[in-house]
Amino acid sequence: METAEAARPQADAAKNAAAKNADAAPELKAPELVCPAGSLPALKGAIDEGADCVYLGLRDATNARNFAGLNFDEKAILTGLAYAHERGRKVLMALNTYPQASNPAPWKAALDKAAAWGIDAVILADPGLMRYAVQRHPDLRLHLSVQSSATNHEAINLYRDQFNIRRAVLPRVLSLEQVRQVTQRTPVEIEVFGFGSLCVMVEGRCALSSYATGESPNTHGVCSPAKAVRWAQTPKGLESRLNGVLIDRYGPNENAGYPTLCKGRFDVADEHGYYALEEPTSLNTLDLLPQLLQMGVRAIKIEGRQRSPAYSAQVTRVWRQAIDHCMAQRHLYTPKTIWLTALDQVAEGQQHTLGAYHRSWK
Repeated sequence: METAEAARPQADAAKNAAAKNADAAPELKAPELVCPAGSLPALKGAIDEGADCVYLGLRDATNARNFAGLNFDEKAILTGLAYAHERGRKVLMALNTYPQASNPAPWKAALDKAAAWGIDAVILADPGLMRYAVQRHPDLRLHLSVQSSATNHEAINLYRDQFNIRRAVLPRVLSLEQVRQVTQRTPVEIEVFGFGSLCVMVEGRCALSSYATGESPNTHGVCSPAKAVRWAQTPKGLESRLNGVLIDRYGPNENAGYPTLCKGRFDVADEHGYYALEEPTSLNTLDLLPQLLQMGVRAIKIEGRQRSPAYSAQVTRVWRQAIDHCMAQRHLYTPKTIWLTALDQVAEGQQHTLGAYHRSWK
């Protein structure tokens, strides 16, 4: 029989080996799962399914999802804040459009309210509004919106130095290597989009919607406003138009996407197709989750405040499971087929892509 004294050196050796392996493998922090809340039911659904944070906006042009029937009034925000905080979760407010010089008061008033309500962080794009926040509410945590179009570490560090930005949301046009370079060269937390509709233009610079409708997401908070959208069944197929401009024409078995100029089909020389990006499809980075964690991405954002509460709950449920599974399995992680199927059911065009993460633009 082995004595305790004889077994001790083996136990000590095993303990030292484990400690050495732990030192060799740097500790990975689980990224925050940031989920969309276009309404109070969507907020509660996302929180119930495991969101670490939800993001929302007011019912006006101060946020880039200014659609009828969406967003929050004061009563709903206070109710949502209480619901999230009671469960140890965070609420972020998007004030991510650009105040107009003729009337910046609504944006400043919204920021004052966010501070008074106890919002956990405000997502901003406009430097003037950031300066106002720093001067009036120095303790309010500021996140740099994707609408600011900060695509490199120099820009992000400038916002940090000038306005104490704590987190930056990267546009959906960077390759995986470009994301890696940003995370390595800034102390600012980096948030990337993990799932949802793609924006072909660099966010914050898009004027295509304004060209066709007179309203853009940067100023009016809406891309392709619903009042300008028309559908018509014609002998050539189902047509979608935006303020009279033909955006796309679909065959009998094609999935029809919401009409935006950047995702329409175009005739270029002798070719016909989706020249801005590809056919309507959603970004889905489940395959890239280990790499995003390894490079130090601090938050994964789900797009879709304009979608239903059921969408918010379903996507949050899948991503909560995926992040937890990835943290436990590390390099052995692989996305489960059931997750991909569930996400494709709510994806644009019921299909997914890795977007700019794995390919260059056409």
